Amino acid sequence: MHTNDTTSAAVLDQLRRRPADERRVLFTGATIVTMDPALGVLHDADLLVEGDTITAVGPGLDAGDAVVVDATGAVLSPGFVDTHRHAWEAQLRRIMPDVDDLGAYVMSTLAGYATVYRPEDMYTGTKLAALTALDSGITTMLDFSHNSRTPEHSDAAVEALRDTRIRGVHAAMGPHFGDWDKQWPGDLTRLKEQYFSSDDQLLTLRLATLATDEIAGPALAYGPELARVAEDLGIGASVDAVFGTASSEAILRWAEDGLLSPDVTLIHATGLTPEAWKAMGETGTTVALAPTSDAQIGLETAIPAVDEALSAGIRPGLSIDVEVALVSDMFTQMRALHAIQRMRAVNAAYGTDREPRRITTHDVLDFATLQGARTNGLDAVTGSLTPGKKADLLVIQAEDLNNMPLNDPIGTVVLGSDPRNISAVLVDGEPRKWNGHVLDVDLPALRREVHTSRAYVLNTPAA
Repeated sequence: MHTNDTTSAAVLDQLRRRPADERRVLFTGATIVTMDPALGVLHDADLLVEGDTITAVGPGLDAGDAVVVDATGAVLSPGFVDTHRHAWEAQLRRIMPDVDDLGAYVMSTLAGYATVYRPEDMYTGTKLAALTALDSGITTMLDFSHNSRTPEHSDAAVEALRDTRIRGVHAAMGPHFGDWDKQWPGDLTRLKEQYFSSDDQLLTLRLATLATDEIAGPALAYGPELARVAEDLGIGASVDAVFGTASSEAILRWAEDGLLSPDVTLIHATGLTPEAWKAMGETGTTVALAPTSDAQIGLETAIPAVDEALSAGIRPGLSIDVEVALVSDMFTQMRALHAIQRMRAVNAAYGTDREPRRITTHDVLDFATLQGARTNGLDAVTGSLTPGKKADLLVIQAEDLNNMPLNDPIGTVVLGSDPRNISAVLVDGEPRKWNGHVLDVDLPALRREVHTSRAYVLNTPAA
């Protein structure tokens, strides 16, 4: 079968005729980049999905009654994991592509546009972001939803994740500015009971908060009270705007108070002191880097803190951040980080006899998959093509014009590919993109919905 037929409509029809819990799908003849340290890269191999789970990976698997997908000429990869995106902003994409600093973003978006958002605008932005994530191979997205003005705003954001059938993490936070119901963080209890009652579902809940009171005051800043909320609910905490001296001092206080752990994610982590990094490493705290955000907007040092993280023993996850100024896909995050770190490493060693300490394409793919899953608290569920994990995977065409011939599969995924090469995306064993198109989306209707919401937000004076 030719690679163009790999994810044909006929195969999709076969898949969808079978009940999801009884479905068996065998991908054959693929190059499989498992991102499992024990399995590595497998050539001319097969992968079996039963229901929502990967059950076997290896050469010559028995098809039995499985629907067979000939993946010759394709690379199978774990789905990418986005550890931090403000999804509600998606209808304002690239509205300020040359933003000069964090303050300009805060005042235009958080103190301006955010204040007029209705629940339906939250729904539209979050849905658009999630569908775009799926199109570009992101199967898990942490939505740092920091515009929770009312319970209905939160409900709309969660329902958008649910309706797109992405593996979604709803990280809820109250807004920075404007009028709101002050229902957060108390409303997290209701959200958990209403939407997150099972440990075996696509959606999970986290507390979202800020590092310090510098931007929006003490109510949103991480500390003993918010840590207790997360602990009582049994959820993780994602802490945004972790920059510079004030955040470094806060990190040392959190460490002293026992508030750092693998259940806590610090986002950005630029310009931190060596002492702060030491405390983070010793407590197993996770880190979400935002490579294009740090570099393009110029957050603190403007250098993604990958070297600092690795030196502290932390392998970070990667994230998109704000689409008002940045790209939407994980390929760009991997390539930006790969290029920036290697540039810095060579530059630091230039003119000396030192050997540059370069990261590799394997490193950045690890950050974008398995380490992203670990950062989101989901590494037992997703992030690698390991038997027993959920079937969150990508079929990437390696013999397309821009990729052929396939030489190094990890290099092809990281440096050669883009969303057009992703012919199929599975989340929890369910096809969400097939034959190059996101499924179950009425694009003209979505376009009308997005344009209507944008018009309302742009034409309504800030509250």
